[in-house]
Amino acid sequence: MEQPHQQASASGIVCSNVTFHYSTQEAEHTPPALQNISLDIKTGEMIAIIGHNGSGKSTLARLFAAILHPTSGSILVNGIPTDAQGEALWTLRQHVGLVFQNPDDQLVANTVIDDVAFGPENLGLPRAEIEERVQEALALLDLQPYAEMAINDLSVGQKQRVAIAGVLAMRPQYLILDEPTTMISGRTAQQLLQRVHRLSRARNITVMHITHSMSEIVDFDRVIVMHQGRVLADGTPTTIFAQADTLQDAGLDVPMVTKLGQRLRNKGWAQLPEVILSTTHLKESIHSLR
Repeated sequence: MEQPHQQASASGIVCSNVTFHYSTQEAEHTPPALQNISLDIKTGEMIAIIGHNGSGKSTLARLFAAILHPTSGSILVNGIPTDAQGEALWTLRQHVGLVFQNPDDQLVANTVIDDVAFGPENLGLPRAEIEERVQEALALLDLQPYAEMAINDLSVGQKQRVAIAGVLAMRPQYLILDEPTTMISGRTAQQLLQRVHRLSRARNITVMHITHSMSEIVDFDRVIVMHQGRVLADGTPTTIFAQADTLQDAGLDVPMVTKLGQRLRNKGWAQLPEVILSTTHLKESIHSLR
């Protein structure tokens, strides 16, 4: 699918014709990790980024967070290039918060409250503001009862919430979640994503959720499909799930309920929507036909 022409904006993340190689040797002998990526990420969007292993999802996240820099092309975060230096880079990294797949890679303190305070303390904020931010982040993730607990005594799901709270205490405008649900149960993952959705709506935070789970993306505003370092498709969940063949070519699949809806349409339920996104959507659609 061709990517639409993207216009730069002062607010948002604008990725223009970005190619990335992990090394100069790779550039000579293997395809790039990312190739000719152009995206426009707007403030407040809820975006799911999906793709098979090696498709470039995590590389893209690290480029947005200025951990990596494009080999060619450019990325602007609120007008600041991600290869900026000094104070501009410091400002950019306050705008973008990245949560890794394994929370143990991110947690640095002994207790929950100390870990959440770590980021604001490194910003050099006044003590009163640090305390305000920490309490706010703990409340957003329902972590007040665990504030004094040792990190090592938490479950993986609780650790993931602490990692997100630590990023939120920095008050980023863009929150990137790099497969945060991989190591936790389905129910815990669902609860975590519900909190993230509420947070995005309440604070107008842009969320980019990287995932392998097709069922997790149905409530997002937009889905970006990555394949072999390129953007294969970009649209609403309905638009993306309507392209089942394209997804299968990329090693992905549509949710089972979407397949069921299509089978029902083929069996004579032609008035059902072309794309069913969830079991609730299916039940409501069937009920409306009675």
